[in-house]
Amino acid sequence: MALFGKTLTMRFFLPSLPYLLNPLRLRSPILNLLIRSPRLTVRWLALVSLVTLLLGCSKPSPMVSDTLAADVIIDNARIYTFAWGEPDGEGNPTSRAPVIAGNWSPDATAVAIKAGVIVAIGSGAEIAPHKGESTEIIDAMGATLLPGFTDSHTHIEELGATLDDVNLKGVIDEAEAIARVVTHFEANPVPAGQWIVARGWDDGLWADRYPSHNALTAAFPDNPVLMDGTNGFGAWGNRLAMDAAGIIGGAPDPTGGEILRDANGEPTGAVRNRGVALFRNAVPPLSDERLQRRLKNGLQLMADAGYTGVHHAGVDIRLMAAYEALAERGELTLRVNAMISGRDKPLMKAWLTRGTQRLGDDNKLFVHSVKGYYDGSLGARGAKLLEDYSDREGHIGVAGEEYGFFTEEISAMLQAGFQINVHAIGDGGNREVLHFLRDNFARDPALQKNRHRIEHAQVVHPDDFALYDELDVIASVQPPFVAEDKVWTEDRIGHARSAGAYAWRSFRRNNTPLAFGSDLMGYDWNLFYGLHSAITRQSTDSQPPGGWFPEEKLTTEESIRGYTSGAAYAAFLEKETGTLEVGKWADMTLVDIDPFETIAREPAALLDGRVLMTIVGGQKVFDAAR
Repeated sequence: MALFGKTLTMRFFLPSLPYLLNPLRLRSPILNLLIRSPRLTVRWLALVSLVTLLLGCSKPSPMVSDTLAADVIIDNARIYTFAWGEPDGEGNPTSRAPVIAGNWSPDATAVAIKAGVIVAIGSGAEIAPHKGESTEIIDAMGATLLPGFTDSHTHIEELGATLDDVNLKGVIDEAEAIARVVTHFEANPVPAGQWIVARGWDDGLWADRYPSHNALTAAFPDNPVLMDGTNGFGAWGNRLAMDAAGIIGGAPDPTGGEILRDANGEPTGAVRNRGVALFRNAVPPLSDERLQRRLKNGLQLMADAGYTGVHHAGVDIRLMAAYEALAERGELTLRVNAMISGRDKPLMKAWLTRGTQRLGDDNKLFVHSVKGYYDGSLGARGAKLLEDYSDREGHIGVAGEEYGFFTEEISAMLQAGFQINVHAIGDGGNREVLHFLRDNFARDPALQKNRHRIEHAQVVHPDDFALYDELDVIASVQPPFVAEDKVWTEDRIGHARSAGAYAWRSFRRNNTPLAFGSDLMGYDWNLFYGLHSAITRQSTDSQPPGGWFPEEKLTTEESIRGYTSGAAYAAFLEKETGTLEVGKWADMTLVDIDPFETIAREPAALLDGRVLMTIVGGQKVFDAAR
């Protein structure tokens, strides 16, 4: 790794020395420990550090006993703790932020970890007293250390499935999609009658040219094949898959869904919105062992990408059992916030009795929220709008009970103290969910404190941003959406309504907390891609110039916070993670570029960033050097 060389170490580390050697900044953490810590050992160590600094000692600090020593010390890093407080609604940093005239500098260079918790953070001299004979020393060699990233809206089993199923990400047409399945089948043949599942074609981009079953049936006459869309709101299958799913002549459209038909009224093999469930329900269920393996694989892929935590949206009864089994065996790699599926009535009923919980002894599994489903997707024209779709007159989408939002059951979970996280994409869907919450809060005002969320919040009417603030609702949004959806968004809702789409600055101006995610597998979960999308509002080719509706751009600090402190707040974990501070969990992401410096210099270069190490509770769950 070129970064870990002398040249770049000099480049990144030495310029930060004037800032780090400011006596006020050096002494503050130490004095805080001396004054505030109730533990004699901590105060003694702080005193040792202070004396060392005052004497200007240049000799290495003596080793301390293993009882007092840190388990791990990360040194020579460019550390941004994000402990200085939130920026204002316009993105202006607080006066305590380490930025002068727009130029950001790290506010620490070393951190000490013991028993999974940060015990010291500051300069190398401040950390030195925590070094013992058994302390593992990680020389970051100038790399940038950030609070651990959390993906606030994921579907982990689908990510894990990519190691089993055919990946259709990026295919441009039906022929290429089928060719990928053929290639996969030739390399991995399965017996006749066994299902083949492929995922990832763009159901938004293809909304006006959905394939039929004909070519797929010709290529696979002996196996049912499901071609699932990138967002789960569109799919098509071959004849055997259609028969298994009951998609035959005369079959009625499912509630909240659509079976596409040809000129003769016969099903084409393609479905939209809740019609996708017809195919998915026909696929034989996985064994418990295979399901757990998919979750483990998905979590490891996220760890490899720099994430220390995930919020899994829509966990059904089998997925919950799999997570609990993994937690019991201590096999969860990352911290998992499991949102109970609002379509799984038996699971909701069970958790009404159990109540919100942290499961296991390692703080890896949390259950305190329910994922509701209010409307469909914008790309598949299922999102509920206040006015007609621009490209489909007389159509405003589908929502509510018709789409599978079980008002009675979800209201019961809300009244029981669960956080309610509702999928709402259209401006009509967003307004109706806000009114649903408002009506519940009117009956019991205390419920407003449970940090309820709207997942996606893609299109919001200008009048409703203030209602987000009034009701203390979190906007759980996905930055990659703006990079990929902009090619068809204005077709769906026109230019004027698009000004209220993916409107993250508008949320910030109205005091609405943001939590960032990817909605994988629908979109790329690469953290640098997400940051680039939020900051520039451009695709990877830097288009359009200046960004799509650039007035909604976020700053680098705000964008990182969406994945760190914002995600922590959305999961009720801001006292334990989200920033790098003494006493918080040692959840960290080490990357080979400084996002602040890179964005200021060349925004597109952010896309070239690499994750070097992912640390959860002081344990390395990914190390690029291995």
